Amino acid sequence: MKYKVYLSGEIHSDWREQLIQGAEANQLPIKFYSAVTDHELSDAAGDVLGEESDNFWRDHKSAKVNGIRTKTLIEKSDIAIIRFGDKYKQWNAAFDAGYCAALGKPYITLHSEALVHPLKEVDAAAMAWAKTPEQVLEILKYVISAK
Repeated sequence: MKYKVYLSGEIHSDWREQLIQGAEANQLPIKFYSAVTDHELSDAAGDVLGEESDNFWRDHKSAKVNGIRTKTLIEKSDIAIIRFGDKYKQWNAAFDAGYCAALGKPYITLHSEALVHPLKEVDAAAMAWAKTPEQVLEILKYVISAK
């Protein structure tokens, strides 16, 4: 079986690359999916629908276009990894976690101890909380190979 893993959340570090490279190095049968990680590209996703003079409507249209991708890929995935960084608030990641919980889709949160309290409800619905990409990789290795 090839597992499908959706990577959601923080875009300012290389955690995605660490997981992808670790999965490849361990020959794990995983297909990774991700949100758009280019901030400007994501913000402009709705521009194809016409120019807006009000940023609210530009963001609204782009969120909907991005939502098509996000919703489709989360539904298609077996597991989601949801990363919360310390520097910025990842409201979209919290939304993705809630969507996974509503679908009954297993997810793992990835964040520092500093965010335990603000993410207590998100973590309560997660199947695991990891502090490092290496811990996530170990979970994936166990889930896939039971080793």
